[in-house]
Amino acid sequence: MKLVCTQSDLSTNLSLTSRAVPSRPTHPVLANVLLQADAETNQVSLTGFDLSLGIRTSFSAEVLQGGEIAIPAKLLNDITSRLPEGEITLEDESASEGNTLDSVGLIVTLTPKSGRYQMRAMGAEDFPALPIIENTQFLHLTAPALIEGLRGSLFATSGDETKQVLTGVHLTLKEDTLEFAATDGHRLAVVETTNNPEANTEIQMEVTVPARALRELERMLAHGNSEDKPVALYFDQGQVVFELANQRLTSRTLEGQYPAYRQLIPRQFERELTLDRRQFLSSLERIAVLADQKNNIVKVSLDSEAQEITLSCEAQDVGSAMESMTAQISGENIDIAFNIKYLMEGLKALPASEILMQLNQALTPVIFTPLGGLKMTYLAMPVQLRS
Repeated sequence: MKLVCTQSDLSTNLSLTSRAVPSRPTHPVLANVLLQADAETNQVSLTGFDLSLGIRTSFSAEVLQGGEIAIPAKLLNDITSRLPEGEITLEDESASEGNTLDSVGLIVTLTPKSGRYQMRAMGAEDFPALPIIENTQFLHLTAPALIEGLRGSLFATSGDETKQVLTGVHLTLKEDTLEFAATDGHRLAVVETTNNPEANTEIQMEVTVPARALRELERMLAHGNSEDKPVALYFDQGQVVFELANQRLTSRTLEGQYPAYRQLIPRQFERELTLDRRQFLSSLERIAVLADQKNNIVKVSLDSEAQEITLSCEAQDVGSAMESMTAQISGENIDIAFNIKYLMEGLKALPASEILMQLNQALTPVIFTPLGGLKMTYLAMPVQLRS
């Protein structure tokens, strides 16, 4: 195998595929990326796979001789990212052909404008194949809808591996809408996006995809110019595949019944507030400096007569903080407390200048929604105020 490509193409695609390479592989070959070169199409593909998440990308190159080989991902990435821009020749050769590595086996040689790098490699036949979904039905999704849904939901997934199903985002296709839902048991984010009107509305889908895989998908979508390119979604029991342009992401789905999250969202409210999102967030960020010192709790006090809310925190033996801001308030006065990090993360995800905050009692779910734009609901559970 021998090919000539640019440093930027190789480095860019390596950085994407390497994210699917496990840091502690269960089998030595999984520490590699699979490089495949096709002389007929002059295409090079790179694949990383940890047996759960797989990423494959491809790019154009001058393929002088086709072939495939598994190359240590971290080593290749570290070398390539540090090389100067320009053309690189990459070829594999056996250890008995006069190379500098004194062992028998596969050797890959990387030759930039000045210099020569060699590294041991493994045969492609040892590299596991990415899963193939037998179901030929697929959905066409729009990249903007996917990006909106992921940005508005991923932050609310759980990091607790004992709650497996909560470590993912639940995707539900309903006619022409795609719904994203994520919860960690303390907060809930639900985003409804409009899907491609040409999508096959006969297909129904309900699947939970690991947050790790979806973060990589979000990175791939943000990295490429994919605004006007459709994303094909294939799914089957236990597996989901996203295909866009020259990239493919495959992931196992999460098993287990996802919570009936719609039942958690109240339908009627005793109190409503309209707030400036950025002002609210800025005040919280300042108060968080003190809240972080103690228990991350912020108290929100509603004053309907003054039409303002007051944010405060008490960090014993450290200090206290208080800020007030105007708000359009309907309903009686109340004090309510939140984990300040949950509040700030939700506000950052709400894409609007003004937001609506709806609540009932001090310990019942509080709902935040953007006024205009994306159809998103953020639910945060208050915490007990200790006197």
